[in-house]
Amino acid sequence: QVQLVESGGGLVQPGGSLRLSCAASRSTFNINSMGWYRQAPGKQRELVAAISTGGSINYADSVKGRFTISTDNAKNTVYLQMNSLKPEDTAVYYCNANSRFSAYWGQGTQVTVSS
Repeated sequence: QVQLVESGGGLVQPGGSLRLSCAASRSTFNINSMGWYRQAPGKQRELVAAISTGGSINYADSVKGRFTISTDNAKNTVYLQMNSLKPEDTAVYYCNANSRFSAYWGQGTQVTVSS
């Protein structure tokens, strides 16, 4: 079992930046990939960015060039650096980790982009 705890959400003006962090409760040695999803009100949850243990990275088209996913394996943590934020980035952001047999989710952190 892996518990994921997100932090770093908040209110930011358009054009601003935030960095989300997701700390896993134990070593992620059997985790194949980690990533970030988001869900806006009335919309389905969607992939934002994901990174595999092999280093392969995938971004949603809407965030390419603005968001960067990274990991610190020593801290069992995955980050999402979000720059040039737009009002349409407003959503609850969820951390995700996948092993061969299970998917784990964090509790979510709210990101609001508004002036």
